[in-house]
Amino acid sequence: MSQAIKLVAGLGNPGERYETTRHNAGFWFLDQVVARDGGQFRPESRFQGDTAEVQIRGHRVRLLKPTTHMNRSGLSVAALARFFRIEPAQILVVHDEIDLPVGAARLKTGGGPGGHNGLKDIIAHLGDRGFHRLRLGVGHPGERSQVINYVLRRPGAAEQKLIDEAVYDSLREFDGIVEGDLMVVMNRLHARKLPGDKPLAAEPSKATAAASKTD
Repeated sequence: MSQAIKLVAGLGNPGERYETTRHNAGFWFLDQVVARDGGQFRPESRFQGDTAEVQIRGHRVRLLKPTTHMNRSGLSVAALARFFRIEPAQILVVHDEIDLPVGAARLKTGGGPGGHNGLKDIIAHLGDRGFHRLRLGVGHPGERSQVINYVLRRPGAAEQKLIDEAVYDSLREFDGIVEGDLMVVMNRLHARKLPGDKPLAAEPSKATAAASKTD
């Protein structure tokens, strides 16, 4: 079993312009956490983000929505982590993932940014890749040149429903993630069936015996 999670950072862009766009899937997840567990987000200028706290099975968990915009997410995550002396292995980053089908949810530890600028900046500022990631699939536009416009647009109703289901299913596993029971959660999330698809296979990893993949 891994260390308990002390910080959950959901990635997105601040402001009404972006709140319904695919890139804000990490924010959507944290909104459901506070709705379930009674936290309340407040702006915290020293961490360049909105923060909240929840108690999960006796664990104090800090929630963070960086307000730095996606490409500078690491400024916010690193500032909070260093202030509270939270190690990378105690951090979960929740983000949209274009390399997964719409509505998929996967948990992994470590690896590279895979083209995700929020992850890239977090790795740069933490100086460590060993944090955990909850990847919420939003699908791919098909052309690399279209990715930026795609993630900054709102998904259609059918896609939104699938993403919402991934968020809710991940929320049901959240307590296990916080407690560090990552392999069990990983197997359950990766076994979820999407419409017309086979179950997603679990990936082997270093710290959690899951996901050695570097994307």
